[in-house]
Amino acid sequence: MKSFSVDNVTFGGGDLSFILGPCVVENHQHAMFMAQEIKDICAEVGVNFVYKSSFDKANRSSIDSFRGDGMEFGLEVLAKVKSEIGVPVITDVHEPWQVEKTAEVADMLQIPAFLCRQTDLLVESAKSGRAVNVKKGQFLAPWDAKNIVEKLRAAGSEKILLTERGASFGYNNLVVDFKSFPIMRSFGVPVVFDVTHSLQLPGGLGKATGGLAEYIEDFARAGVACGVDAVFMEVHDNPEKAPSDGPNQLPLNRLEKLLKKLKAIHELVNYG
Repeated sequence: MKSFSVDNVTFGGGDLSFILGPCVVENHQHAMFMAQEIKDICAEVGVNFVYKSSFDKANRSSIDSFRGDGMEFGLEVLAKVKSEIGVPVITDVHEPWQVEKTAEVADMLQIPAFLCRQTDLLVESAKSGRAVNVKKGQFLAPWDAKNIVEKLRAAGSEKILLTERGASFGYNNLVVDFKSFPIMRSFGVPVVFDVTHSLQLPGGLGKATGGLAEYIEDFARAGVACGVDAVFMEVHDNPEKAPSDGPNQLPLNRLEKLLKKLKAIHELVNYG
């Protein structure tokens, strides 16, 4: 297992780490509030996290869906979160030209699931020197993700994460195969369970994505018991008003209790 650290957050090596934050950068005030709240909760529980928020949600159900206020604005907000709240940040890149500028701000780059096979994007991200988290596409079997790791390694990356976020069989649903965790860990990289995106109902609301947020705690507990290295959850203080992915985001007021349970499960199973 190739473990590595990003700031004070270690992925692999026996630690259970977290990637947490609202789906999309909404505004300065909201981002600062969420980052500080999550930081305080994680400090209370005794776990480390990377703050996640996207400057662009390019893969939306409808042309009218909110995507964010652009790359320049989003990176400006994330830079402020990083400097003033004092936490590492991760955000998505969708095209190779975005990588260089994003890497100037983000401690980690994230490849969205639908882009996980885009070789140019993977190579450019690897060359940035930043840690790279790739979400396994809903259309890939877990063993196919080995090719993703090999592309990144060939381009010089040594800080690689693979994320499971469910497989799609159509009909607005996703299914998580828990065998994917040990299979992908066998490639020698830490594995993340994206709990909240695994509970999406893609296009389930017609022109928007639905979700099953009531099962977040169940999925998270199961993933940690299965031996993942990190848990990814989108968190929002008011999911009903969130402009993106509201139905599957974890309400902020449920975060502390869940983190305590996940930490206890991880210590019990001791999958270091």
